[in-house]
Amino acid sequence: MTAASQQVTAVVHGLTKAGLTVGTAESLTGGLVCAALTSVPGASAVVRGGVVAYASEVKADVLAVDRALLEREGAVNAAVARDLAEGVRRVLRCDVGLATTGVAGPDPADGAPVGTVYVAASGPWGILVERHVLTGDRADIRSATVQAALQLLEEGLQNLRDEVGSEGYGGRHEGRSAHHDDREEAP
Repeated sequence: MTAASQQVTAVVHGLTKAGLTVGTAESLTGGLVCAALTSVPGASAVVRGGVVAYASEVKADVLAVDRALLEREGAVNAAVARDLAEGVRRVLRCDVGLATTGVAGPDPADGAPVGTVYVAASGPWGILVERHVLTGDRADIRSATVQAALQLLEEGLQNLRDEVGSEGYGGRHEGRSAHHDDREEAP
């Protein structure tokens, strides 16, 4: 089993154990996060669905991302990632919203260079948003974004377990690499 499949399996099992449902709001990943989650046997117990919000109009019309924000700053920022995660929770009536937005390339977009990515996880722990600056080609950036989103969801679940104090859980996930992360507060 690869590290990526171990990670997504752990996330699905963590959601199951916590009794939480999840939905995805994806821009640059185009459904890859939801596909990763549903690749795990038993995922139907926790995955509600996903919204591929590639166009800004879909982000605004379906997921209620602030239209003025999109017009003023574009889709590649922490506030949009936050709004996507919150919006998918409302639309799909799930406990957890997981969102991706960014630039996979080959050209910059919204004033952001290729590889600039934001992931967000909204759930009972609050809202977590991270900025990543990734390298590689379009496929590499999209794949790394999926892993970053799953890792952030794993962190949210860990925070929840730490709050509850469940036996067998605790502490920060060992081996987490943060060399390309910048935690950013969404306004």
